[in-house]
Amino acid sequence: MRFSDLTTFRVGGLISEFVEGTSEEIILKTVNKSEPVQVIGGGSNILAGDSDFDGTVLRISNQGSELDYDACSGGMITVAAGVEWDAFVGQTVAAGFSGLETLSGIPGRVGAAPIQNIGAYGQELKEVVARVRTWDRVAKEQSTFTPNQCGFGYRSSLFKEEPNRFVILDVTVQLKRGELSIPITYSELANELEIKVGERASVSAVRERVLKIRERKGMLLSEHDRDTWSAGSFFVNPSVTSEFATGLPQAAPQWPNPDGTVKLSAAWLLEQSGIKKGQRHAGAGISTKHVLALANLSQARSDDLIELAKACQEAVRTKFGIALEPEVRLVNCDLTSH
Repeated sequence: MRFSDLTTFRVGGLISEFVEGTSEEIILKTVNKSEPVQVIGGGSNILAGDSDFDGTVLRISNQGSELDYDACSGGMITVAAGVEWDAFVGQTVAAGFSGLETLSGIPGRVGAAPIQNIGAYGQELKEVVARVRTWDRVAKEQSTFTPNQCGFGYRSSLFKEEPNRFVILDVTVQLKRGELSIPITYSELANELEIKVGERASVSAVRERVLKIRERKGMLLSEHDRDTWSAGSFFVNPSVTSEFATGLPQAAPQWPNPDGTVKLSAAWLLEQSGIKKGQRHAGAGISTKHVLALANLSQARSDDLIELAKACQEAVRTKFGIALEPEVRLVNCDLTSH
């Protein structure tokens, strides 16, 4: 087995041993090994290096959610970490729940969602999480976290800050019953729904439109669309001080953060720094649909993607003095070498 068989970038070297974690028993037995164990989910947020990985790769694949067993279950819904995220979102929408519809189409599995605190169109997972049950690889015991204990931030969490410690086993979300979505705060989605910002739409309509937008941007995985052989957005939107933000061009998109800093658009920064859709480095390229996505456009190696990512970082650093940080998880490679 190779990492290229397990990730949406479809790059990466040979793996010494691969284990499919279809049950908690298998998961716990594997992570308690003394040798290096790399835990993955759907592989949609990983760039793995070209060199061989000397250790075990465990893919979290346990299944089941309370909606499988009780179509009338209440708003507290527990789902196994190995369930595909978008399948679960579709399940909640079909069952008449609101709260996850704007997170439709995000690739990966449920267990990865709290790690990244996934978000889209003004909604973040932290707003609906009730509990995260984990295996603590250091203490060698189960630990359950409330939202306040998860350390959620923008595309971040305690689980991301300590990447090799906690293995997520299941996640409990608290959703509301109802046909109407949360208020739509992003103009792009509001326009797509033909409503005003702040208004609501039917949950099913929001899911449908979000999927269409993501498809246009090459953010829905497809065997036949090489733009989707990626990990979606490669860089996180950077935050800067308000003083720094005032010195940027007036056209620069800006969103105030609760701590007084200002979040900027990584895509806008890249475009203004001369990075263009379709730009290539060997087999790697910027998506032809979305400047923030790096993709395996033609038999790319991990090194090709690394070099292209470094070129993007350097362009933004030179133009604006801003350091872009990867949203993608780097395994057996990094952005400081080569």
